[in-house]
Amino acid sequence: MRFTMIGATATAVAVLASPITSTPTPATVPAVPAASVVSKPAKAASVHGEARISYIESIHDDIRFTIHAEQTPFTRPMPPTAPEGLPTDARGTLKFSHSRGEVTGWAEATVDCLVTSGRTATLTAVVTKSNVEEPGARLGISVQQGGKGKPDRLGFSWGVVNADPENVDENGQLVRPQAGSCMAPAPFTTVIKGGYKVIHAEITKSPTQPEPAPHHS
Repeated sequence: MRFTMIGATATAVAVLASPITSTPTPATVPAVPAASVVSKPAKAASVHGEARISYIESIHDDIRFTIHAEQTPFTRPMPPTAPEGLPTDARGTLKFSHSRGEVTGWAEATVDCLVTSGRTATLTAVVTKSNVEEPGARLGISVQQGGKGKPDRLGFSWGVVNADPENVDENGQLVRPQAGSCMAPAPFTTVIKGGYKVIHAEITKSPTQPEPAPHHS
């Protein structure tokens, strides 16, 4: 029988980056020869953290998400349309657990896509192990890192979203469509314990495709 709760993650002790205190710049800085300057590698978009959320449909349940995801552009080839992969390719893990009384639904999934904008990230992950989801199902997650005293927020591609009225099973029950890569709803729940750290980076331009050879008649 399919467990119908929504889900969350194991233990929610959020590990957030400590604030960085800037130090005054010296009045004079010695010039550095151009040859000795080492360029810094471009930062990668990422989201990390663990949290318990409050979900209006299951207000008294213990629902937790753990996310560790990092963008790895062009590492998941998709021939023939995207042989190099996509700029939003990613790696990492997603875990959730949803406990109601003595019953707990859980899943572990492998991240395959991540895109960020400011303090917000959307990602998808493909289920590897679960007692409520089918292996191979893609789940969509959104995260918004709070600021100025506001809490973090999170959304997920099941529960009150991602319903197709035309997609029903033999009993007339709605069948949830699979989320496409990096597709997730707005973060509609509130974090009540723990939190997430979102690092934004602009997506990388796709490699230039070779021009087709001219056709001679």
